[in-house]
Amino acid sequence: MKQKEEYMKLALELAKKGKGSTNPNPMVGAVVVKDGNIIGQGYHEQYGQPHGERNALQHCEKDPAGGELYVTLEPCHHYGKTPPCTEIILQKGIKKVYVGSLDPNPLVSGKGLEFLKSHGITVETGILKEECDAINEVFFHYISTGTPYVVMKYAMTADGKIATVTGESRWITGEQARHKVHETRRECMAIMVGIGTVLADNPMLNCRIPQGKNPLRIICDSRLRISLDSDIVKTAREIPTIVATACENSEKQKALQALGVEVLQLPNSSGKVDLSALMAELGKRNIDSLLLEGGGELNFAALQAGIVQELQVYVAPKIFGGAGAKFPVAGEGIADIHQAFLLQLKEVTPIGEDIFLRYHVAKRRG
Repeated sequence: MKQKEEYMKLALELAKKGKGSTNPNPMVGAVVVKDGNIIGQGYHEQYGQPHGERNALQHCEKDPAGGELYVTLEPCHHYGKTPPCTEIILQKGIKKVYVGSLDPNPLVSGKGLEFLKSHGITVETGILKEECDAINEVFFHYISTGTPYVVMKYAMTADGKIATVTGESRWITGEQARHKVHETRRECMAIMVGIGTVLADNPMLNCRIPQGKNPLRIICDSRLRISLDSDIVKTAREIPTIVATACENSEKQKALQALGVEVLQLPNSSGKVDLSALMAELGKRNIDSLLLEGGGELNFAALQAGIVQELQVYVAPKIFGGAGAKFPVAGEGIADIHQAFLLQLKEVTPIGEDIFLRYHVAKRRG
């Protein structure tokens, strides 16, 4: 008979199939076992559709009554887009439920487990908890803070440059690395850049993976310098686009709005876009994740504002040199070494000739 960890590993692999499709809901996988055999499995496939437990229990090879359910996240016990998962667990006669992660959502948060226990169902928690927690970092952050999980991404050379001295930046990394970036764009609900990137590169900021969905595009443009002829503006009716500004230029705002761009005026005390206020506004709109592909100024501002949770760095085996060539993080910089932005290395992966580094951004001291 397989160990319970093996069943949970299968549930985890199932859960990951929903990546990029369930936001702002979590990824959930479930496996039904009876008499030592797997008789059903499923996962949360898309936002608004049945959760993993319901999919698994509704597609069993035989009656699951008396069986066990392995699920990566605590079953919900409230009505949302779908009925409570606890309801179908009870209806199908499941006798024991193994759970990986507990759900911090106030609508769930222990209520599902208590309901199951009160109806005579045995519950065991913490099965592969660390792995189960890891797949839903975005959801846990969003549901706990009400703001998006922000991933700062940049590609640089081995000497830390994001462009040559002439400003040329295409392409620093290889095709495989660029494909992975578009996978991340597909997984995040929004993408954000600064006006400098738009003026220099005139990007589309779309997802170029087949069947990949485009993220909401956000441009930080404190002085409202974006051109009405930019590709971003010209496609704003096809791909939802927000320009966040600190500028009161009502004529330019009206011109952008007439072309389908939403303008958010969010000034801070320095006359720039208030990034914390912007994140709060996005959270209210159920945007749970944001990919930051900014230049050096916006990257530093985002780190300084404390809105970044994760850093994804692609390092190419190239050297540009040049004292004037751009760095991935610029801005004012820090004066005191003890105020450095600290990182926790989570992953190192070769991608073609490039290297992919993933870090968590630690909370700053003081």
